[in-house]
Amino acid sequence: METLIALCRSTWDYLGQMAVLAVPMGLGFLLLRPWRQRRLRRLALESSTAREICLLLFVMSVGSILAVTLRPTVGWCAPLPEKTELWENLNLIPFRMFRIYGYYFRWHNFLYIIINFIGNMLVFLPLGFFPALLFRNNRWWRSVLVGGGISVFVECGQFFLMRQSDIDDVILNALGALLGYWIFLLLRKIAPITTSRFQCS
Repeated sequence: METLIALCRSTWDYLGQMAVLAVPMGLGFLLLRPWRQRRLRRLALESSTAREICLLLFVMSVGSILAVTLRPTVGWCAPLPEKTELWENLNLIPFRMFRIYGYYFRWHNFLYIIINFIGNMLVFLPLGFFPALLFRNNRWWRSVLVGGGISVFVECGQFFLMRQSDIDDVILNALGALLGYWIFLLLRKIAPITTSRFQCS
């Protein structure tokens, strides 16, 4: 019960952090929508309401990822950390964190595993799902490249923000994007006509 309460509190905190960038980026998308619609009409294309909603969710999900992952642990005006402190937060050994997850699992600290292991995959799931749903001729390796590429950018940013930069996060983020693509494949197999409606016609 305590784990569930702590998980709910952590989820609420993360949602608040996500809104910092997700909401402004969503508003920016809505402000640019008339210009996009005119451009689509010039190309003799039409974007359905369902597609526009998914595009909005995709833009907001990118903002959510950047807001959560690039939020500094120190103030923006704080002095730059020493180089030794920077390198202490860097892990370039693949699967090192997986052993730490095993340690927390043996001690029944499931909250840490859920937030770090599962959370790292779930937060990047939209980067694999929405592009596959919204754009034609998407491939699984593109989802992995997009998820992994954005993750590398985030980890590089975290390195200079006094946060943990970990190669295992890149692996989990790329897997999350791949999982999103697999969910799209499953949805397309179940309802192929429905998924086709989310692309420009």
